[in-house]
Amino acid sequence: MNPLLERIQTSLLDLVGQFIQLLPGIVVGLVLVALTGYAAKVAQRLARKMTQRLVPSRSLQLLAVQVARIGTWVIGIIIAAVIAFPDLRLGDIIGLLGLGSVAIGFAFQDIFKNFLAGILLLVEEPFRLGDQVVMSDYEGTVEAIKIRSTQLRTYTGELVEIPNSIVFTNPVRVLTAFRSRRTDLDIGVDYTTPLPLAKQTFLAVINRADGVLSDPAPEVDVVGFGESSIDFKVRYWTTPQIAEVRRVKSRVAIALKAACDEAGISIPYPIRTVHMFDQTEFNESQRLTNGAGAGDASS
Repeated sequence: MNPLLERIQTSLLDLVGQFIQLLPGIVVGLVLVALTGYAAKVAQRLARKMTQRLVPSRSLQLLAVQVARIGTWVIGIIIAAVIAFPDLRLGDIIGLLGLGSVAIGFAFQDIFKNFLAGILLLVEEPFRLGDQVVMSDYEGTVEAIKIRSTQLRTYTGELVEIPNSIVFTNPVRVLTAFRSRRTDLDIGVDYTTPLPLAKQTFLAVINRADGVLSDPAPEVDVVGFGESSIDFKVRYWTTPQIAEVRRVKSRVAIALKAACDEAGISIPYPIRTVHMFDQTEFNESQRLTNGAGAGDASS
């Protein structure tokens, strides 16, 4: 037989023999990987129950649950690899992870960036689940803060997933951070309106409007003289949820219009004054000529 063929045959037999020797360990390793999935679910439930009792922050509860799941998977895979390949030592695994992390880091740098940003968001907790926020070009309610992204439910019922790196590195407006939120409403009155009467009327409307908070107190200010009206700005406070803000704003607008009608206060339309004259009776060029002649005669 050709020596080359004999060498190939011998190598194949060695490989088959090594595979047969490793087969029990590989089977056990695969079983451990399957059991790791179940163990990760158990670890999640235990972490959730423990953190609900010990940690008041919902974000930190989510972080503990996710860390428990990921940690269980890492430990299970390492144990399965050691059993499946007995010659593989812990130092070899650490070295392999160290070498592989460089390549993986370059390939998945965005994923790792979102992962770290997600952990920082859960730890620092700049906003909470259920808060209404403005992130980038989106506004809505925070549904979930995951390791990779933050889920936002818009007011129109759409789900938006924003990468955590964008959330962490850009300004975020938390609309429900405090117990109250101010609304500014513009209204203009006719120039013939007594301003003290208008201000008193607007304040009375706001103070008795349903949903307007008494603390902080509402305010009414004259803010400018417009082209056709004297402009007021009505400022009042409500609870911060957007649905309540919209409802109260509608009530206040309707009440202000009714009060103006009752008090005889006019809310004017835009006004333009147009001056018309007859060119045959008013000739500007002839007027200028006559004026120059009169000046010459006097001199």
